[in-house]
Amino acid sequence: MSLARARRAERVAAHKTHKHARLEAMVSGAVPLGPQSVHIDVTNACNIDCVTCWDHSPHLTQARPVSWKRQRVDPGLFRELLADIDSLGGLEAVVVSGMGEPFTHPQIYELLAAVKERGLHLTVITNLLAAKPERILELEVDCLLLGIHGASERSYLGFHPSWGPREWARLQATLAEFKARGRRGDKHVHVICRHNADELVAMVEQAERLAAAKINFKLASLRGGTEVAAISDAQRSSLQREWIAAAKARAEELGVVHNLDAFARQLEAGGRATAPIGEVGCFMGPLYSRITVDGTVLYCCNTDVVVGRLDADTSFSDLWRGPAWEALRAQMRRGEYLPSCSQCGKFNQNLTWSERVRERHGDERWLEVTGRGPRRGAPPDPATVEAALRRLQLPVLRG
Repeated sequence: MSLARARRAERVAAHKTHKHARLEAMVSGAVPLGPQSVHIDVTNACNIDCVTCWDHSPHLTQARPVSWKRQRVDPGLFRELLADIDSLGGLEAVVVSGMGEPFTHPQIYELLAAVKERGLHLTVITNLLAAKPERILELEVDCLLLGIHGASERSYLGFHPSWGPREWARLQATLAEFKARGRRGDKHVHVICRHNADELVAMVEQAERLAAAKINFKLASLRGGTEVAAISDAQRSSLQREWIAAAKARAEELGVVHNLDAFARQLEAGGRATAPIGEVGCFMGPLYSRITVDGTVLYCCNTDVVVGRLDADTSFSDLWRGPAWEALRAQMRRGEYLPSCSQCGKFNQNLTWSERVRERHGDERWLEVTGRGPRRGAPPDPATVEAALRRLQLPVLRG
């Protein structure tokens, strides 16, 4: 067995123990391990102009400067960052992305190899068109989180206005080749906006046809001019009344794994909000971080929630156990969210961990760590707990 495979086996074996420790940490406030996953942006350059993108959309009222778009990670610093984070213990997965397209980085395959050498699960967020499919297969990239955003040429080109039919055909051909080569771990992502809201069923059928491991739907988070791509009131109504139910039924029929229940919760938030975070809670504090190209360390994927910045005197591990991160964890546990948390980009993960915490620790502790119950040390009030659950239309589990 290669060293990388041996390391991967060790991480898989430790997963259950680490999961238990993290669930305990979510009610105790302690952080016994480093992050479970880190999201590292490796470049700000992009090969496309998605209409909902906060960095490259043609609808932005204030464009990013060219100097910003040219930023990219140095491979040596990337390796040092991985080693530092790994030294904290508990790291299982790395997401490689960018405020752009990661495969535009000229040394991207060197960066991906550095992750795989450590036996870490590797996900790349990509539109795929700048990638070399053979290298992806050679490196055994575990998961491509594929930003497709359409199930037809019409919707795909509406979402990607600077591309044409050739790009749509190339994407479909590459995904068909992956299927023929036995690749089965990739996920389709569809950010739902006015261009594609009517295609949920077709998106499910496309996922089945191309052997996707899962299909993820996300309501577009919009700002800075991208609001013009928002779904209409009529589309929201049709999604809630018909289209989600039809897509769920088709997914069940075809055996396609999906997140349509979470997507429905996003729609319920209303207006420009895409996540009822106050009903779910934030659990990213002991689990996750994102690091941007310039070394800015984020609490989550939200660029408004900055922990600090990497430099010659400050490492990731310094920040992870430092006072700024601890203060943010405590703030989120109190339910004191930022305005931008209403567009939480980690809503699926927060929903999953919220359900796990509630199941493991009961209603009282779950409400406490989401900022809606008595603080630690205060006597529980069953009537208050039951009232909170009724407001959320949830049954009492225990406690």
